[in-house]
Amino acid sequence: MSPATAESSLFKIAFGPDQTGVFHAGLPVLAGDAVEELFRGAQTAGRSGALGLFQRADWLFGAATLNPTEGIEAASHRLYRDIFEASRGRHLARIWNYVPAINEPGDGGLENYRLFCRGRSVAFEQHHGSGFKALLPAASAVGCSSGALTVVFAACTDVPRHIENPLQVPAYDYPTEYGPRAPSFARATIVPGPECAAVFISGTAAIRGHATVAPQQLRSQVDCTLENLREISTACALGQDLDRHGSSTRHFKIYLRHASDQPLVAARLDQELLKREDRVSYLQADICRTPLLVEIEATLFGVTALGP
Repeated sequence: MSPATAESSLFKIAFGPDQTGVFHAGLPVLAGDAVEELFRGAQTAGRSGALGLFQRADWLFGAATLNPTEGIEAASHRLYRDIFEASRGRHLARIWNYVPAINEPGDGGLENYRLFCRGRSVAFEQHHGSGFKALLPAASAVGCSSGALTVVFAACTDVPRHIENPLQVPAYDYPTEYGPRAPSFARATIVPGPECAAVFISGTAAIRGHATVAPQQLRSQVDCTLENLREISTACALGQDLDRHGSSTRHFKIYLRHASDQPLVAARLDQELLKREDRVSYLQADICRTPLLVEIEATLFGVTALGP
C-alpha cells in the first residue's frame, strides 16, 4: 500500500477509459489508493436518469452525483428509482452511498442519514413490494465533504446470496430509535460464478446487536469491527480472515472520522487484516452514527475457496 500523493487529494471512483467514467466521492484520502478501479475495463453504456452507466461482460455499473436541492430524502429516492430502472433484468450486488453532512440535521430537524435511509427504503419498497428486505444487497453510506450526494451501484445477471452477521441485528430490522425507516442493506453479498465468486462486505463498524460499542473509543471500536469482520467472513464461508491466505484480489476502504487516527488504525490492520498485495484506501469520512470512529468495507474478486 503506497501513501497518498498529496494531503489534499480527494478520492475518485473510475469506470471507463476517459473522464466521463470518473466520479468524485468527496472524501479526503489519508493514505493508500486515491483512485478506485474495482471494475476496470468497463465500457460506457448510456444513461438512466441521473446515472451514467457502464458495462463489463454480464455486469452493469452506474454512478451519479446529484446536488440535493430538493433535500436528501427526495434526492436519495430519485437516485434509487433510477437504479431500479437501469438494473431491470439484473440483481443488485453492491451499492455505495456518499452522503453530504451525514450527521447534521436536515429537513424537519431529522438527521441527514435518517432522511437518506427513509428515501432509500421507501424506494426499495415501492419497487419490490413488502418483501423487499430479502433483496437488499451489500452497501455502505458514509459522510462526504462535498455538498453532493453520490451513489454507485453494481448489478449482475447471476443470482446473488445476501448474508447477515449472527452477532448483529440485520440493519433493515433496526428499531425506530435509529430513525423512521431502517437502513436498507445486507451485511454481505456473494455473487457466484462458474469458477470463482465475488464477495462484497458492507461497511462494518463497532455495532453489536443494534447498539454502538465503545462510543468514541478508537481501540475498542477497532477490536469490535475486526470481530464483526471475522464473523461475517465465516458466515460467507471465507474462513475467519476474509480469504487472507487465498488467491482472491482484495480491495479495502477504511473510513476514519478523525484523520489523526490513521497511523494507529493502519498499524493494527497491517497486523491483523491486510496483506501486501491488497488495494487499500484510508479515507476521512463521517460515519453513520456520531459515536462511531471507524468503518471498514471489503470487496473480493476471484474467490475460489468459497465453502458451501
